[in-house]
Amino acid sequence: MKFRFPIVIIDEDFRSENTSGLGIRALADAIEREGFEVLGVTSYGDLSQFAQQQSRASAFVLSIDDEEFSPGPDLDPAVLNLRSFIEEVRWKNADVPIFLHGETKTSRHLPNDILKELHGFIHMFEDTPEFVARHIIREAKSYIEYIQPPFFKALLDYAEDGSYSWHCPGHSGGVAFLKSPIGQMYHQFYGENMLRADVCNAVEELGQLLDHNGAIGESEKNAARIFNADHCFFVTNGTSTSNKMVWHHTVAPGDVVVVDRNCHKSILHSIIMCGAIPVFLKPTRNHWGIIGPIQRSEFEPEAIKAKMRENPLLADYDIDKVQPRIMTVTQSTYDGVLYNTEVIKEALDGWVENLHFDEAWLPHAAFHPFYGSYHAMGRKRARTKKSVTYATQSVHKLLAGISQASHVLVQDAEDTKLDRHLFNESYLMHTSTSPQYSIIASCDVAAAMMEPPGGTALVEESLMEALDFRRAMRKVDEEFGNDWWFQVWGPDTLEEEGIGRAKDWELKKTDSEGVESSGEDAWHGFGDMARGFNMLDPIKATLITPGLNIDGRFEETGIPASIVSKYLTEHGVVVEKTGLYSFFIMFTIGITKGRWNTLLASLQQFKDDYDKNQPLWRVMPEFAAKQPRYEKMGLRDLCQHVHALYAKYDVARLTTEIYLSDHHPAMTPTEAFSHIARRKTERVGIDDLEGRVTTSLVTPYPPGIPLLVPGEVFNKRIVEYLQFNRAFARECPGFETDIHGLVQEVSESGEIQFFADCVAE
Repeated sequence: MKFRFPIVIIDEDFRSENTSGLGIRALADAIEREGFEVLGVTSYGDLSQFAQQQSRASAFVLSIDDEEFSPGPDLDPAVLNLRSFIEEVRWKNADVPIFLHGETKTSRHLPNDILKELHGFIHMFEDTPEFVARHIIREAKSYIEYIQPPFFKALLDYAEDGSYSWHCPGHSGGVAFLKSPIGQMYHQFYGENMLRADVCNAVEELGQLLDHNGAIGESEKNAARIFNADHCFFVTNGTSTSNKMVWHHTVAPGDVVVVDRNCHKSILHSIIMCGAIPVFLKPTRNHWGIIGPIQRSEFEPEAIKAKMRENPLLADYDIDKVQPRIMTVTQSTYDGVLYNTEVIKEALDGWVENLHFDEAWLPHAAFHPFYGSYHAMGRKRARTKKSVTYATQSVHKLLAGISQASHVLVQDAEDTKLDRHLFNESYLMHTSTSPQYSIIASCDVAAAMMEPPGGTALVEESLMEALDFRRAMRKVDEEFGNDWWFQVWGPDTLEEEGIGRAKDWELKKTDSEGVESSGEDAWHGFGDMARGFNMLDPIKATLITPGLNIDGRFEETGIPASIVSKYLTEHGVVVEKTGLYSFFIMFTIGITKGRWNTLLASLQQFKDDYDKNQPLWRVMPEFAAKQPRYEKMGLRDLCQHVHALYAKYDVARLTTEIYLSDHHPAMTPTEAFSHIARRKTERVGIDDLEGRVTTSLVTPYPPGIPLLVPGEVFNKRIVEYLQFNRAFARECPGFETDIHGLVQEVSESGEIQFFADCVAE
């Protein structure tokens, strides 16, 4: 299978007609005759930018015969350039072959720090170009073979073999698609390799995902090593499934479990499936709608026991003898708030049997020292004594996996080891017997990409791009002076260059008035924070739009974030999540300067169009076509229209209070959900919901965090929130909040009515 990995030659004489130029071109021709592509250039150019292209090179051949070379290497500009280039390459790649070539210069002219990075030293004209070419190509082929992780290598070998298959899938390596016009289009779009690699789990040489053996098992072991775990299990249908695997392995009916209220719905689905009784830890929130951390004090066993005693579902339990089966915390939150996991482990080790960190949004943290102990499993960190640690990570969210690529990481405790055979029973319950091998390959490759130093360099680039974006946004704000601009949520001060200190991103301790010990207002808005327990991940950037103060007060004019995000979408920029007056972007390892500069330019254009009150038909034509009632409005007019309605209903405080209000369980989630299967439910209009027990998750999007869990009671504030959304949807079509768990029905008069399914009375 042919890959394009050129051998890169850098020689100032590459295009010259002198002896040196003829010699290096003869070498290049010999390499190409052996079937390798050559990329020849005459200078290093921009060293840092060019060296970053090392990912597509199979080898470098660098000249040391530049005219600038002199006998004193420490002062020689050519040596300094060479050293800088090699350092840039090695920053990301410790293995790509680097050769030096020359006619007169030797290793005597080079310092040791350069010599130790070399794979060979070529003296032009001492051997034939053909011999030298074969020597370079041997190293290049060895390198290309070496970088292939176990499963991906086996998959490449299988696809290249060209064997006929009589097993599923039925398209037989893509052949079926060639028999239909639309199938031809599908085949041309995805290509031969993807379809040839879509194979059945009966292919023995690829290993068996369900048994974790062969090439797949070797890849899982390799990934476990890279991610600092004792065990790794690839999952091909997302971290929702990874979470359910962990829970079904650790939780039985009637078990008490400790759960972050800001958890993903898959954790709540796990509670329902396992028959557990949840004790929820309540996160903080600010009035921008940003979800903050759970307070440090809530992780103390005595604080959790106090919650147990208040839970009516545990009235018959001897609380002093209860040992929670699992604790799940969201690490990180959607907006990037992290926990110091060592503090949590120290507090709960041995009392909670299993510690589960849902790191769907944090698989990158293990690969850079910036994150310290703010992730589940770190190199050279002490193990827990008794509690087994689990981390579930979405490889596809911030690393280079394709959609649904996920894995479960497990770290044994000193006294408790994972029983892999028992865990696999839960794994088999939730995985498909027909896994998509392209997803497995992406788990394999994504892990290999994060092997240091490459993984460290990738994460550092993400941090640098995120911080440069923040600096650029502040520069624009300073130039506008008193005029409005978007703010990026985060610490008040940034280092002028570089990454700076992780300590600067910690959520600082404040007094009861929200003032930090330095005397300044806290930037986060979450109140008093335990020192060293939480930090903000810089690569998660929440942009704040004008109109709402962090204390929940509406200003006279404002720009709702939903309008900004719709505007950006029509201008080719799609953001991750949109709140009332904030929207969220992530600096993954795939983000580039071009992308974030385009975003900044689009925000500049929005400001210009807003200030000029440009008509919507001109600046948001797709939205105006879908919602003709707004067509003749200006952009500023629309912002003010929506802003006034938000202020009228005091929606910022309302959306905060519905999550921070007390939630009363009337029955276990499993019992309430079972009413659906037994058809003992009642569809209740939202005006009559107060006091009723829900059978379903009630989840507003955004933020996508369940508001109610099956078995809990609708309270007054939640009903008011639902009534607001009904009124707002009628007054502002196109800006409705999508609330999963509500049922919409059209009345005889044509009016949309809203209901929720409740336990029948």
